[in-house]
Amino acid sequence: MSNTSHYYNAHDLAKFNEIGSFQPSLAEKFFAYYGEVFQDGALTAREKALIALAVAHAVQCPYCIDAYTTESYSKGWNEAQMMEAVHVAAAIRGGASLVHSVQMMNKVKEIAM
Repeated sequence: MSNTSHYYNAHDLAKFNEIGSFQPSLAEKFFAYYGEVFQDGALTAREKALIALAVAHAVQCPYCIDAYTTESYSKGWNEAQMMEAVHVAAAIRGGASLVHSVQMMNKVKEIAM
């Protein structure tokens, strides 16, 4: 199987810095913002890496999962902590789907009357 026969190519993650080739000014703004977000602030850069790992799973971005698995592990999070963060993301994602069942139940009650 060639590298171009699927949507996600692990080597593309290393090309992330090239996203500005078609719109340099927008990429510069994005990277400035992105860099600032991940600096120590009210949360540490270490805490932000774990949050990013959980969010990466919620949005199902394989590039982000690779990047923030590496980042979280390098910042001292262990496997159990990282997996627990992924489970938090899964619970929120599942809950977000389930809470919308109220809309379905309301509609069924409306049409069943």
